[in-house]
Amino acid sequence: MSMAAPMADAERRQRAQAALAEKPDGVVEAIAAKAEVTPAEILEILPAGAATGAPAGDFEVIWSEMSSWGEVLFIVHTDDIVLEASGSLPAGSEGHGWFNIHGDSPIGGHIRKDNCAGITFVDRAFHGRRSCSVWFMNQKGTAMFKVFVRRDAARELVAEQLAKFEALRDRYA
Repeated sequence: MSMAAPMADAERRQRAQAALAEKPDGVVEAIAAKAEVTPAEILEILPAGAATGAPAGDFEVIWSEMSSWGEVLFIVHTDDIVLEASGSLPAGSEGHGWFNIHGDSPIGGHIRKDNCAGITFVDRAFHGRRSCSVWFMNQKGTAMFKVFVRRDAARELVAEQLAKFEALRDRYA
């Protein structure tokens, strides 16, 4: 189950299902754009087990757990850019209305944690390969950012990190 709001109407759901059926392992944002729905609405209709929701109130718990995963792939995907940064997630702390992340990592900055409406663990095929990520979703139904399980030199998911992802996800299943 994802943390997405229920689809507004049957027509939106049909468009989303048709677009997903056309490219089931494609980029969620591209599928959503084609169907004129939100990425959250696409996550909502993924096959059982592909999207597992967690409450926004667990933001810091989930972030803290992921900070022990080692190097991850941190992605911010907007209409204008897909920004990818590799590094470990630094510990975070709240201050001045922001969740602040600083440390010995290229990943750093300030997150408007209060904009997080829910967190979704996504485990699905992406261009023919299994992909596992954690999406921090906002009220608009788009990802604030995503944290992906890394791949090794053979392009396989890093086993130790995958096990940590699955254990964390399974707490919410």
